[in-house]
This record gives sequence, structure tokens and C-alpha cells, in this order.
Amino acid sequence: MRTAAVVDAILRSPEPSIRWKARVEVLGENARSPRLTALGEEIRTSPRIRALLSRRTQLGRPGTARAVYYKWQGLHWVLASLADLGYPPGDDALRSIRDRVLDFWLSPAYFHEFEAKTEAAAYRQRGVPIVQGRYRRCASQQGNALLSVIALGIDDGRADALVERLIHWQWPDGGWNCDRKPKADTSSFMETLLPMLGLAAYARERRNATAAKAVDRAAEVFLRRRLAWRVSDGRVIRPEFMQLHYPLYYHYDVLGGLKATMKIGKIRDRRCADALDLVEAKRLSDGGWPAEKRYHRGTAKALKSYADHVDWGPTSPKQRNDWVTVDALAVLAAAGRLRV
Repeated sequence: MRTAAVVDAILRSPEPSIRWKARVEVLGENARSPRLTALGEEIRTSPRIRALLSRRTQLGRPGTARAVYYKWQGLHWVLASLADLGYPPGDDALRSIRDRVLDFWLSPAYFHEFEAKTEAAAYRQRGVPIVQGRYRRCASQQGNALLSVIALGIDDGRADALVERLIHWQWPDGGWNCDRKPKADTSSFMETLLPMLGLAAYARERRNATAAKAVDRAAEVFLRRRLAWRVSDGRVIRPEFMQLHYPLYYHYDVLGGLKATMKIGKIRDRRCADALDLVEAKRLSDGGWPAEKRYHRGTAKALKSYADHVDWGPTSPKQRNDWVTVDALAVLAAAGRLRV
């Protein structure tokens, strides 16, 4: 009964993106239907979207890296938010933002490689260092850009270059890592999640077998560890993985891992069971889920480190957060654990 009540509550949310997520990701409605297309137009003109795009004229001009990647208000994060919120695809008004982001992440430095034997040497020049035969690159950046331009339908052909770079940098175990210490030999969850999702979106749209194969390899980074536990001794990899957040930005938690496995069609893999159990156990008495912690420091109209353009709801282990709730409902429904 509480499932029906909380689904009804989010379907009546004043926030159109919450309603869009509920209909598409929880109820499985066709995102291209007339009803969802109309809802997409409501999203486009919503106060949240207007706030996210409020600085696009300024930040859309060529300038410093700060305008692109500034946490969490740079253009990189604006595009990522739009992609997650159901913003309607194919909007030419986003071209200036897309160009600024892609110009940055496909600059010549990301095509320059050099060998380095020590961590210190890996920092001595611009480019992508190769340490112990592995490319040390924060691939979440190119991965997030790829995911954004595909989801928003604004690729101008440069998605191919992002894909080429990501596959070129992929580690033997299937993921990515920017750790420049020679002893680092295992992929990072944070650096692997977004490249996997970006490549999956590209593979679906282009029916690209090479990208799909790269996604399958990346998925094993998470599935081998049951999305949060070490292979070696079964311990939790990081305590923060056990807590629920929204947005994740480039971070990781167990719900984010489950959402990713849902997006790539692997949510029913038996190795997701423990993570699904954990999410189910965090359900509140009203049927929703909380944002237990957050990675942003409130909102700000001017650029402020780690602030966002918009508020993402309450952060409390005892209070429902609708952004977390709709994601939790989506993964449980996709896993066959929830009747809606």
C-alpha cells in the first residue's frame, strides 16, 4: 500500500522532472509519447531549468576551465543535470554550452600521451601519463560529456572522438582510474561509472558493438564487487558507498551503482542482490527514501565552490527526498522487486 501512496505522491509533484522520471523510469512509459513530450516541454520552461541555465550566456563564451568544470556550477555540470532531468532532446539553444564543454574535453592535451615511471614524473607535463602500462585519466569527465550530449540529442559528430578516447584509455580490468601512483592497478568506481553510462548511451543510439563490448567489460568492475564490497575479503569498499545521495556528480553510492546497472540492462544480475537489499532496508515508513548525505554545499547565484544552481531537496536520514525516492523506485521496479 505504501508503494502506491508514494508513487501517487511523486506523480503529483510540482517538479515536472520528478513526474517525468516516475513515468519513464518507474512506470515504464514511452518517453516519446505525446504525453511525455508535453511533459518535456514543461520541464524545459520550469524554474529549475531556468536556474540551471541562468548563466549560460556568460559561461557559454570561451574562457577559463573554471567556466566548464567549476564544482558544481560549471557548464559540464549544467549539461549533466539537464540530461538527468528529462530535458527534451535536440535543443539548438544548448549548442554554445555543448561547444564549450566539448572543446575543453577534446583539447590537444587529451591526445598527448607520455610514459612516466613515478607519480612525480606523471605530473611534470600536460597530457595523459602512462604509468605501469595504464593510462591515468579522469575518464569520468569525458564520460559525463558523452552521456550528456547523447541524452540531450546535441551531438555534432564529436561523440565519436570521446568514445575513441575512452576505449583507448580503458584499463585491463575494464574500468578507468586517474590515480598516478605506480602501485594503483585496479579501476576506480568513480572514474568508471560515467564512462560506462556514456558508452552505453552511445552504443544504444548508434548500435555500436565496440562500445557495447567496452560497457560489458566496465560492468564487471562493479558486478565483481557486488556494487560495493571488496572481492578479497568482502568488506565494504568505502563507507560513503552505503549512504544515499543526490546528485552524485562524479561520486558513487550503491543506489547510483544500481541505477547504472539498470541503464545498461544488468539490474537482474544476481550480483546486484546485496545492493538491492541494502536500498530496500533504507526505505522510510512513508514509502520513500532519504538523501542521507550530500556532495553540494547549498545553492548560490554567483559561482561558489561546491555550490549548485538549484536546491535538491532535504538531506536527512529520516526525511523523504523525492529525487532519491524516484531513483530507488526505478531500480527496484526494474529488478522485479516492486509492483507499481
